[in-house]
Amino acid sequence: MAAHLRTLCSTALRQSSRFTTTCGAQYGPLTDFPDWSFADGRSAPPLKGQLRRNQERETLPRRVVNLSSEVDEGMEVWSSKREEAKRMEERNKSLLLKTQREPFIEEK
Repeated sequence: MAAHLRTLCSTALRQSSRFTTTCGAQYGPLTDFPDWSFADGRSAPPLKGQLRRNQERETLPRRVVNLSSEVDEGMEVWSSKREEAKRMEERNKSLLLKTQREPFIEEK
């Protein structure tokens, strides 16, 4: 019975922790939605923290996309430089002096 009660309590704690935040500044309905509205049904104006969090949520994905495109461009430049270095190495190998071979002598 004690184990069953412990399981129920831990489940209830996990479910109640979904709606509360530990420090008060994290994502959740208590930080993202106003806790009041006007009597005629209009919603409350957004608070400074809400506006800041919304702006952070918009700027972070933009930054991720920009950084990702920079990485892609860098990889393209790197691969083209590597291919050019391989071509130059092959060209230098082809320009090297070649060893002279011994003439083929048939034995009789």
